[in-house]
Amino acid sequence: MSERKPIYLCLAHMSEEGIEQKYVKEAFDTNWVVPLGPNVNAFEDDLKQFVGGQHEVVALSAGTAAVHLALLACGVDSGDEVLVQSFTFCASSHPIAYLGATPVFVDSEVETWNMDPNLLEEAIKDRIAKTGKKPKAIVPVALYGMPYDCTRIMEVANRYEIPVIEDAAEGFGSKFNGRVLGTFGKFGVLSFNGNKMITTSGGGALICNDAESKNKIMWYATQAREAYPYYQHEEIGYNYRMSNICAGIGRGQMTVADAHIAHHKHVQSLYEELLANVEGITVHSQPATGEYDSNFWLCTITIDPELRIKGQENAYKEVIKSAVGGAAGVIHAVDCATTDCQPNDNVEALRMFLLDNKIEARPVWKPMHKQPVYKNAPAYVNGVSEAIFKVGMCLPAGPYVTDDDVRYIVDKIKEAIVD
Repeated sequence: MSERKPIYLCLAHMSEEGIEQKYVKEAFDTNWVVPLGPNVNAFEDDLKQFVGGQHEVVALSAGTAAVHLALLACGVDSGDEVLVQSFTFCASSHPIAYLGATPVFVDSEVETWNMDPNLLEEAIKDRIAKTGKKPKAIVPVALYGMPYDCTRIMEVANRYEIPVIEDAAEGFGSKFNGRVLGTFGKFGVLSFNGNKMITTSGGGALICNDAESKNKIMWYATQAREAYPYYQHEEIGYNYRMSNICAGIGRGQMTVADAHIAHHKHVQSLYEELLANVEGITVHSQPATGEYDSNFWLCTITIDPELRIKGQENAYKEVIKSAVGGAAGVIHAVDCATTDCQPNDNVEALRMFLLDNKIEARPVWKPMHKQPVYKNAPAYVNGVSEAIFKVGMCLPAGPYVTDDDVRYIVDKIKEAIVD
């Protein structure tokens, strides 16, 4: 019997026909090996149609760049405040700091794990009372592809006339009430990193409401060059446009985008079926109200704190010395194996058990309001995201994950549980 290959959390999958290679070859053949070019224009058109055809799209070098430029376009400046979901990856909040502004973190609701609309309004009122001015923007996040409550968040945002920047980096193709995420607010952020629903190897895009907004974003993304025959700069710009090579990959990926989304949904349903009767393990699913249509970029579970896992007594006993984050990870030495806010021992034990069986699993995102770098940032918390962080785990869900892989993963989870 051949040795089982490792099962990774989420890796993008090229189209079966190799269409990506065709467009990349065209870029080389025509010497468009630069930012901008025919592939970029065509990829933006493909994305525009994917999100409904009523919005404009700018292809950029990263989803993080998209957040940064959206904040700029909303007028965020040094000394301003921006309301942002705490339960997220750091790319949602770091660009706020790039601009010298202050992130104000808002905790989650239990059902979606995303920004709590009630807490959002509480935060707005309190910031106005404390600072005398409104926050400049609101950044909800589609955590692991799960839609946020677009209806209630937009109601609150519109009531206080605060622009919304939707961070749909993990929610490519997710919908709320039949409408694609990223099209509700002033801007919508997409990511095409190597682990996303589709990839350009690295890259992102910004969904804009109109041509004027698109032109402003494109201007910022191309070093804010003025219309002179020489280089004239009256504002600070950035080198954030997507390359013609990466966009060629993206064009090929768009041909399999719907298939990738369908596969992730299938994997989610299989996890829900196979783990339904495993005591102590709960698969996080979308609300059954009908509005939510998640792409299930990653499948997530929660683990009862009372559940015993093999090897649990050894959790957090050694400092990690290898690269963190897989092939793209880096080594940055630490002195202690623990922090003051971390997953429970049984979560770490299950992660290690699965890793020993060639299955990549990871904790859910650590809430930003618990990150040391943001220790002085205002935060409006209800305990939801921190509680989920302590019990949550992400399971493999990408296009390479087969039904057999899911069954193997579930079997190993069961094997890890101490009776």
